[in-house]
Amino acid sequence: MSMAKTKKSESISQKAVSSSPDALYVLEVFLVEGPITEEFAADNPVVSRTIEIKGSNTLAQLHKIIFKAFDRQDEHMYEFQVGGRGPQDPNARRYCLKAAFSSSDLSPAPTGDVASTTIASLGLSIDDAFGYWFDFGDDWWHQIDVQSISDTVPSGKYPRIRERVGASPPQYADFE
Repeated sequence: MSMAKTKKSESISQKAVSSSPDALYVLEVFLVEGPITEEFAADNPVVSRTIEIKGSNTLAQLHKIIFKAFDRQDEHMYEFQVGGRGPQDPNARRYCLKAAFSSSDLSPAPTGDVASTTIASLGLSIDDAFGYWFDFGDDWWHQIDVQSISDTVPSGKYPRIRERVGASPPQYADFE
């Protein structure tokens, strides 16, 4: 079931891009589609998590904190789609697990490996939106909005969850 759609960037942002590994990125991760019940969607019209992550962190680390933020238990394949207009944009650059590179199901070939691709290397700007697809069977789709990029990073452990809006849906909904 599709959740209420959030804003999507209408064009690639013209704002300054930070590529510093020391920068702090604040990302809001919205659940936009997935196997949820109508009751859950009615009770939780918006499900989002705000994540703070450093430019030196990888996409694999971003996946892990999103996984934790949405209270998921079982790992599955996933990919990030960057440089398009949000989730499911066929023109976006795709970053996957290394195991996905050998899959004949993925066309075109992925741009990079999530384990070695840092947040800073993506060329993100404030107000950019990119996609995160978790579990290629159940199809959990997320839109990630870049809220801010700062050169000042408070001390602490990163990445981390800053805010939760809405309940976490069960990873495997009971539709009966």
